Amino acid sequence: MKKGLKRELTLLDLTMLGLGAIIGSGWLFASQKAANLAGPASILSWLVGGVAVIFIALVYAELGAMLPVAGGLVRYPQYSHGNFVGYIMGFACIAAYSTVVSIEAEAVVQYMSAYIPPLYANHNMTFIGWLVTLLFVIIFFAINYYSVRIFAKVNNIVTFLKFLTPALVVLLFITKFHPANLHFGGSFAPFGVPGVLSAVSSGGIVFAYLGFRQAVDMAGEAKNPGRDVPLAIVIAVLIGVALYALLETCFVGGLTVKELATGWGHFGFKAPFADLAMALGFTWLAPVLFADALLSPAGTGNIYCASTSRVVLAQANNGLWWKVFRGIDEKSGVPRPALWLTLALALIWTAPFPTWNKLVGVVSGAVVFTYMIGPVSVMGLRKTAADLHRPLPLKGLSVISLLAFIVGTLLIYWNGWATDWVVVVVDLCSLVLYAYFMFSDASLRKDLGKNIKAGIWLVVYMFFLLGISYAGSKQFGGHDMVKYPMDLLVVVIGAVVFFYWGCASAISTPEIEATLLAQEKRLAAGLPPEMDVEPVMGL
Repeated sequence: MKKGLKRELTLLDLTMLGLGAIIGSGWLFASQKAANLAGPASILSWLVGGVAVIFIALVYAELGAMLPVAGGLVRYPQYSHGNFVGYIMGFACIAAYSTVVSIEAEAVVQYMSAYIPPLYANHNMTFIGWLVTLLFVIIFFAINYYSVRIFAKVNNIVTFLKFLTPALVVLLFITKFHPANLHFGGSFAPFGVPGVLSAVSSGGIVFAYLGFRQAVDMAGEAKNPGRDVPLAIVIAVLIGVALYALLETCFVGGLTVKELATGWGHFGFKAPFADLAMALGFTWLAPVLFADALLSPAGTGNIYCASTSRVVLAQANNGLWWKVFRGIDEKSGVPRPALWLTLALALIWTAPFPTWNKLVGVVSGAVVFTYMIGPVSVMGLRKTAADLHRPLPLKGLSVISLLAFIVGTLLIYWNGWATDWVVVVVDLCSLVLYAYFMFSDASLRKDLGKNIKAGIWLVVYMFFLLGISYAGSKQFGGHDMVKYPMDLLVVVIGAVVFFYWGCASAISTPEIEATLLAQEKRLAAGLPPEMDVEPVMGL
C-alpha cells in the first residue's frame, strides 16, 4: 500500500468543507457585532466582505487547481519565493488556524451558557466552561484521527444540517421585518463608511468567510483537484455571501424598539438569534437555534482541526518544521503527528481568552495576513514556472491579483492597531525559530542569501503595516496622524508598491523545479500532469 495522503475527496466533499467552515460561529454572533459597528449598513458590510473574499478566492482557485498539495497555503509561497517567505507565512497560518479550533469550541460553550449559566460568569468563561471547551476540542481531534473518509462523511452531514437552520431563520424572520429599522436613528449608515469597513474586519465578517480556503488546504486529498478545487472554492463563497447577507438583513429588520432604544452600538444579546427569536414570538425556534449553536461552530472547529494538521504537515515538508510532523499513518492516510500538535495547540489557546468577541479580531487579522501572499505567489509562478500545467488559467489575472492584494492589505488595516501590532510582532519574533531551522539543516542554508533577498519585501511590508496602523485615522483604531480618508489612500498606494515588489522578487525554487520535472516525466509517459508526490525538503 502506498504511504501518503489518500485522494478520496469529491467535489461535494470539498464544497462542504468550504461551506461548513464558512457557516460556523460567525453566523451566530457576527450579525449582531456587525450591526453594533455599522447599524443597518452592516448589510453592505457583508456584501463588501463577500466581494473582497471573491477576488482572493479566484487567486486561490488557480493555485489550488495547478498545485493540489496538502496545506497549499503554506506551500505556495515556498514554491514562488523560497523558504524565508514560506516560513513566515507558514508560521502565521499554523498559529491562526489552530486558534480557530479553540474559537469554535469556545463559541459552542458561550452559546450553551444562555441555557446552562454555570458555564459563564460576569461575561467570562468559568472553570466548568473551560473543561467543556476542552472536551469539544478533543472530540474534533477524535473525528479526524481515524480517516479522511470518515471525517468527510461526518462533515457532509453536519454541514447540510448547519445550512438548514440559518435558511429557516431567514424564512421566518423576514415575516417580522420592520422597514423602519433601516433608517432608525435617522440614517442607514449611522457610523458612516468607517463603520461599514470596520464591521468587515473586526466585526467578525471576514472571520465568517475564512473557510473558503479549506478546499485548498485539503487539495492533496482531492480525487480530481484540477476541476474540483476551484469549483468548490467558488461555490462555497457564493453560497456563503448570499446566506450571510440575508441573515444580516433579517437580523437588522427583526430588532424591536426595545433593543434599539439604547442605539445601534449598545444593544447586545448573549445568544443573538435565539434571543431575538424569543422576542419575535418564535419561542419554538429557540431550541432549534440552541441545537444549531452547538452544531455550527462544532462543525467548523472539526474542519479547522483537519486543515491545521495539513498546514503543519506542509510546513514540515517545506523543511521549516520538525521532521516528525511529516509522518502520515499508512492505513488511514491521516497526518497523525501533525494532528497531535494541532490538538496540543488548540488546547493551549483555550486558556487565556474569555469570549468569542475578544479573540475573533486577532485571529481574523492573523488569517487575513496570510491572504495577501496568494496574489503575489500566483503572479510569481506565472513568471518562474510559465510551463506549469494550469487547469484553470484565469483571464485578467494581473488585475485580479492586484485587486486581491489591495483588498487583503485594506482588511488588515481595518482591523486596527490593537490587533495588527500583535499579529505582525508575533510573526516577526517567530523569525528566531527560522534561524534555528537554518542552523540545524545545512541544506536549507544552501541558498540562504537568495531566499532572504526574495523575502525582504515582505519584512518591509510588515513594518509598513505597523506604521500605518499606528499612525492611521482614529476611525480604524490608529493615533490619527494620518486623517481619514487619506489613510485609505496611503494603504492602497502602499499595497500597489508592495504587490509589484513582491511579484518581482519571485525566484525559481528547488520545489517548483522538481514539480516541473515531475510534470514533464508524467506527460512523456502519457499520464495526466498532476502531481503525485510532493517535493519534500531535507530528504
